[in-house]
Amino acid sequence: MTTEPKTNPPLGRIIVITSGKGGVGKTTSSAAISAALAKKGFRTVVIDFDVGLRNLDMTMGCERRVVFDFINVIQGDAKLKQALIKDKRVDTLSILPTSQTRDKDALTKEGVEKVLTELKADFDYIICDSPAGIEHGAQMAMYFADEAVVVTNPEVSSVRDSDRVLGLLSSQTRRAETEGAEPIKAQVLITRYDQERVEKGEMMTVEDVLEILAVPLLGVVPESKAILKASNVGTPVTLDGPSAAAEAYQDAVSRLTGETVEMRIPGERRPGLLQRLFGRAS
Repeated sequence: MTTEPKTNPPLGRIIVITSGKGGVGKTTSSAAISAALAKKGFRTVVIDFDVGLRNLDMTMGCERRVVFDFINVIQGDAKLKQALIKDKRVDTLSILPTSQTRDKDALTKEGVEKVLTELKADFDYIICDSPAGIEHGAQMAMYFADEAVVVTNPEVSSVRDSDRVLGLLSSQTRRAETEGAEPIKAQVLITRYDQERVEKGEMMTVEDVLEILAVPLLGVVPESKAILKASNVGTPVTLDGPSAAAEAYQDAVSRLTGETVEMRIPGERRPGLLQRLFGRAS
């Protein structure tokens, strides 16, 4: 696949894709975002920090090509270039899978820093696919980040857990510990959004989510069968043909790279004249 020409390379920007709650679409988002960045011509690598589970390689469709992994590199059993898997669809995209058999304690701060430093010399964007929650693997994924994308569903429990993650980003990362350093730039990505359920009161509105989390909105990804289909065939949704979900991720990535893109809420109907005049019906 040919890639678009890139502008203003970000020079080894480390972005953690994280969430407080499992099952919100974090790995799907990591795959979609990294693939969309690569399509724009940025040299992009996505790293699986979920030691012991290892789902990213399946989502990216390269599970049969894994020989060495992230932990092998940290422990000196393999060179980084031996563990990196080059995507066959986009030549600017690489994947660094993790171990399915090791413990999360195998992720050491020194080891992670060494790998990230080496990657920064060769890649424009380094996407860290974090485990859900606030345990060791998640903390290692976020510690060296320059930016964070906090993935949440528009549900109270998911948003509450995301708020906890935002607290960690502002207090337990290298930037937080370094005097005078700029804080991590955090943005929220709302996934599995369903306007009909919002209107029925079964889901939170975008405004309610942003009021609680108090960070900028990166994008809103609709509930979509295209995501499940893409995941089942091992293809990031942004490489799997046109869909509302792919478009939402592509818009989010454009914002991530500094472009100005209108924020569209999937399924939202513009209010009619009477609603504009007299407000929404109660």
